[in-house]
This record gives sequence, structure tokens and C-alpha cells, in this order.
Amino acid sequence: MPESALTLLKFVFLALVYLFLFFVVRVVVRELRAPALTPAGPGGPAPRRVEAPRAFAVLQVVAPETRVGERVDIIDEITVGRGGGCALVLVDDHLASRVHARVFRRGKDLLVEDLESSNGTYVNGRRIDRTTRLARGDRIQFGQTVCDVQR
Repeated sequence: MPESALTLLKFVFLALVYLFLFFVVRVVVRELRAPALTPAGPGGPAPRRVEAPRAFAVLQVVAPETRVGERVDIIDEITVGRGGGCALVLVDDHLASRVHARVFRRGKDLLVEDLESSNGTYVNGRRIDRTTRLARGDRIQFGQTVCDVQR
């Protein structure tokens, strides 16, 4: 085969490699983009954007000093404790249990329940021994961590 034909094949091969890379990058970019709304079929309902659920209440940390201002939204239910699966993780609080308490919504009420923690859960300075209703401004203490209830 003449040398010019080999050079031409090299360029064709190189062009195919670049074309392949172009298509791979294009597919990756499409996958990373947010999905676009598509119009509904004839007579169908118009598409709607799904909004994130609004928080029913918020717990705001007021102690210890290193965590002041942290906020946790409560939509339906959260757990509080040292465990990694909790919504409010108290890693540095050695008085908190792994899964210390749960704060949850039941109808229009916000409730807190101690989950048999070693050191108890306190609402406004009183240790609770059953599910307790919370109101705006209540203070909840899990171990050494204190939170205000905001609604």
C-alpha cells in the first residue's frame, strides 16, 4: 500500500476517534442537565414543576456555641442523635444516644418522643417520659444540644 493511502487512513481513523468522543461528551452533558418539561399530549394536562415540600417546623440549635444557628427543617419526621442516619447528627455530644429522639408531625401538632435515650430528652427544662406536644418557642434538649422550635 502506498504511503499516502496509509496517511489518509490515519487521518480517517483519527477523525472517527474524535467523532466518537464528541458523541460521548454530548450524551454526558445531556444526562447532567436538569430534565426539561415536555408539553403534554393533545387534551392532556399542562406539565407542572414539582416543588420541594415546605417545612412544617424548624429546629434551630442554640447550644453548644459551636453549632449555634444550625437549622433542621421538619416536614414529617426527623430523628436526632449521634448516628449517621439522623437528620440532626450530634457527633460531638457524648451525652446523646445513637438515636436519641424523634420529632414528628401528627396533623397540625408537632410532637417529640424520647427513644429510650440514656440521658433523656427535656422540653423547657422538664424531662419527658412520653410523647410531648411542642409549640413555637419551646426548647428541646438532647444531651448537651439545645434547640428552639420555630413554626
